[in-house]
Amino acid sequence: MPQTDKLLLERAKSMRTIMTQPEREIWTALRGKRFENTKFVRQVVIGPYIADFVARSDKLILEIDGDTHTDAEQDTRRTSWLEAQGYRIIRFNNNDVMHNMESVLETLALALAAAPLPTLSPKGRGL
Repeated sequence: MPQTDKLLLERAKSMRTIMTQPEREIWTALRGKRFENTKFVRQVVIGPYIADFVARSDKLILEIDGDTHTDAEQDTRRTSWLEAQGYRIIRFNNNDVMHNMESVLETLALALAAAPLPTLSPKGRGL
């Protein structure tokens, strides 16, 4: 495993231990399939990035952006790369999570409901 990959994995593991308060709040709502019976995992390495929360079955990434999250150009590159891998990204800021959790969860439920359906095999009907 290349050194960069090891460093990313170590960083993700560390981030699981020292979550921000908004991340803890949203994780409480998501963990253990509590939300929409969907399994979310946290601080997941995807290529060169670490995603905050991921519903792998729906290829949906949930990002919680803090006050220090101000590099729009980097976010655009990151989002483009993740979308090219088949992921959809939904973002909320810390303030939304802390003061408007109901709306955050409603929006997340809509995003999950809009998940693309699995495709059939080229022969159809899963054959």
